[in-house]
Parts: sequence; structure tokens; C-alpha cells
Amino acid sequence: MNKEFMIHPCLRGLSAKGCGRQDKQLNTYDYYADIPGNNDACDLVEVQFKHTRKGYYRNENHLPLQKGDIVAVEASPGHDIGVVSLTGQLVPLQMKKACLKPGTEIKRIYRKARPVDMEKYEEAKAREHDTMIQARQIAKDLNLDMKIGDVEYQGDCNKAIFYYIADQRVDFRQLIKVLADTFHVRIEMRQIGARQEAGRIGGIGPCGRELCCATWVKNFNSVSTAAARFQDISPNPQKLAGQCAKLKCCLNYEVDTYMEASRKLPSREITLETADATFYFFKADILAGTVSYSTDKRMAANVTTITAERAFEIHNLNKKGEKPLSLVEESDAAPTGPIDLAEQDSLTRFDKNKRKGNKGKGEKQRPAGGHQEQRPNNEHRNNRNDRRPKRKGNGEH
Repeated sequence: MNKEFMIHPCLRGLSAKGCGRQDKQLNTYDYYADIPGNNDACDLVEVQFKHTRKGYYRNENHLPLQKGDIVAVEASPGHDIGVVSLTGQLVPLQMKKACLKPGTEIKRIYRKARPVDMEKYEEAKAREHDTMIQARQIAKDLNLDMKIGDVEYQGDCNKAIFYYIADQRVDFRQLIKVLADTFHVRIEMRQIGARQEAGRIGGIGPCGRELCCATWVKNFNSVSTAAARFQDISPNPQKLAGQCAKLKCCLNYEVDTYMEASRKLPSREITLETADATFYFFKADILAGTVSYSTDKRMAANVTTITAERAFEIHNLNKKGEKPLSLVEESDAAPTGPIDLAEQDSLTRFDKNKRKGNKGKGEKQRPAGGHQEQRPNNEHRNNRNDRRPKRKGNGEH
């Protein structure tokens, strides 16, 4: 091959090896995937299970693992089946981001999944939905104020994890006994919040994209209504709440930018004095850096919009006892918008009566209003006589 047409290794762009399976949530792009020796740099592996559950394991057997491989990992008891979602140097960074407690035991990877393991795994997954429906009925019969949102069987069918939501503390000791006798597996109960449940189920948000909690958000921060107030968002509960019935996580994304920009605006309590009126704060466009003032405290009256710099300038003049003639500077001319050529034409130009042929000398045009002017009867008669052909009398040639 001619070396002139070869692509330099540094200019290859994104590697396909770093992309994860699209049927898995919380995918992480591995930009170290195509670097030689990346897997040998760290023996830690990130393994993903059902929905958003992930675990970190040690590859003590030095298996040649790649992203997307199905492996059997250590569990208590037995083993579990998961998909490799990350290898190499990014795994320690993901563990740090997951805020694992110091001294957490890191289990190991047994092997790549065999056909026998996959048959057992498929059998376990087929039981999950029916188990969830039956467990909900059992919790209802025991009068427990809780909702079982999901059930996940271990890969070897020896253990089942029940995810539930409850507003208050629930005593589920009797529930565990009934579930163990019914399904003949080891029972583990895990309480999750509404945000975690929405992340496990997934869905499409009002923005048209997949839910953030199902794609990349791992740690949920508290969201308050102050974030909506800083961004001047209408306090409508139906628009502020997400599919989990909690405040949307995206309210925190831009609140820092709005808070920083709001520091450059004058305070709402400041009033501006001019030679003819007193102006009070009405509203502000934080990102544009403009403030609107009104001559009335309670309603919009003579609203004038100025920049934040102009507001601070007038406020400094008021401190000195000076009052400008108006809020807007005299040098500032009104912005000229684009000229609409259609406005120059008459709106009734299509209402004119267009006739074919030449018009009579005595015929008047229809006015623009659409009404035709009436003529006297003798005038109609004279015009009809004028248009008649003259008969030739006797003796005319």
C-alpha cells in the first residue's frame, strides 16, 4: 500500500471500540479503547447488569476482555451474569465518581459466560415480570405502604433483588418470609427513590431526548424551587416536575450561569429618579443584561427597558442629587428594523374590478369599498342607444 494514502494514527478520530451497546443505560465512551496496552494498565473492570446497576470487579485471571463481553462474576451466593461496560484506565475514575466507600470489597470475574450460563440467565430473566406482579399482591395483602417497582434475578437464579419505593419506614420482615417461601430464592430488599425508579424504567423527556437519569446521571443532587426562581421560570408544578413527579434535574444545569449573570444587574429594590417620574423595577432579562422599569409599582405603566450599565449610571447620578431627563440616553436612537415592502402596497389592491376590453367613456370605476355607484336610468338608456348599430334608412347607401 502506498504510504501517501495512509491515515496517521493520531488523526483517526473516534474509535468504534469505545462505543457501548445501545440497549444498555449509562453508557460511557471509552476514549482509551484503541490505545495499545490500555487493558493491561489496570485490572479493574466495570460490569453492568439490569438497567442502571453497575459493579466493579477485578480481572485476576487476566482474561482478554473488551467492551460488550458477557461475563460471569462473583456474587453472594453463587455467580451473576453481566456485560463489560468499561475496561482500562477509565475504570478507577468511574469508581471515584461512583463515591465508593473506602474498604469496599472488590469481587472478581470468574470467566466469560458459557452457553449453559446463558440458558440459566435467560430462564431467570423470564421470571422477573411475573414475580413482580405477584410480589405486589403479597405486599398489598400484608397492608404494607410500599410499591415494588422492579425485580432483578441473579444470573444463577439463587437470589432476587426487589426494588421498592416507600415514603416512610416499612417493616418488611414478614414480607421477606412470605416471598422466600413463595419463590424459593434468597430475598434482598433495596429501597430506591422516585428519581432512581425513573432511571431504571427510562423514557423520553419533554425535551425530546432520553431521560438524563437513564443515560448519564449517576448521582442525584437535590433540586429546589430556588433554581427555577433564579432563572425566571414560571412556578408551574406541571412544567417543573419530571416523569418521577419530582423537580427536573435539568433545573440545576444552568442555575450557576444565571446566578453569575444576575450579580451584574442592579438590585430589585433600587428606584430610579428622572426629571419627570420615578421608575420601579418591573422585570429583567438576566442573560441579555437588560432591566425594565415601570412608573407604577403594581402594574406595567410606561415600561422602559435599559441596559444594566445605564441603570447603574442613573443610580449613581441619583446619589449625587442629579436627575436625568429620561432613562434612555439621548444619543441612543431607536433601532431601525427591516423595512417590509409589502406594507407599501394597498391591502385592497386585489379588490379592484378588472374588466377585459376598453371601458366606455361615461363608465366609472368601482370604488375600493366594493360597492358600485348607481347611475340614473336615462344615462343607462343613452349609453345603450350609443352602443346600438345605426339602421340605414331609405336612400342611404
